Amino acid sequence: MALNLVMLGPPGAGKGTQAERFAREHGIPKVSTGDILREAVHSGTALGQAVQAVMERGELVSDDLIIGIVGERLTRPDALAGFVLDGFPRTAAQAKALDEITALRGPVICVEIKVPDEELVRRVRGRRVCDDCGANADAFEHKPDALSDLCQNTERCRAVGPKWVARSDDSETVVRERLKIYWRDTRPMIEYYSARPTFRVIDGLQSPEQVREALVGAVASALGRPVAQ
Repeated sequence: MALNLVMLGPPGAGKGTQAERFAREHGIPKVSTGDILREAVHSGTALGQAVQAVMERGELVSDDLIIGIVGERLTRPDALAGFVLDGFPRTAAQAKALDEITALRGPVICVEIKVPDEELVRRVRGRRVCDDCGANADAFEHKPDALSDLCQNTERCRAVGPKWVARSDDSETVVRERLKIYWRDTRPMIEYYSARPTFRVIDGLQSPEQVREALVGAVASALGRPVAQ
């Protein structure tokens, strides 16, 4: 039976990081909507050309297009044993389509990482990115003299030290607007999955390692398996 996991969580909850780690530890691909859209455009396939045309017009990719692209991605050999979805489904139509895609591959497990909005705003306001290598740091949690330890990814970083900057889209106004859009778009997904026995909620206020352990336990519980020690 395949391990089919959908991750839900607002911006700043750590969903992407946890999805990446879970996928790596279980030998299954993390499938991110943004990644596969870019890949589809670069592929030059008919679907990719359709996506490129939509994006060049500044429009949102339709359910039919994104369902087609995700469906194709999940038929590849590396996804047959399971996958972790990040950013899909976003609508009820997409969720129903995912049920059809996975009908013969075992249940879809949905895990929501829950973090209060005010904590998410605090996290994003404190986020800093190295302008040279892209490493991430939290200005509220790391002392200035410890930041360089987080950023040793390039020769320039090692030579002159990291250049930490705040991203332009990490302002409080932008973050609150993103949260408003997230809850508007995602609430139907939570309602769609929450009545299922394979739906779980975990506390995102814990440390990243505790969230990881909670995620592993939630998936095991949803599958009726003991948690590996």
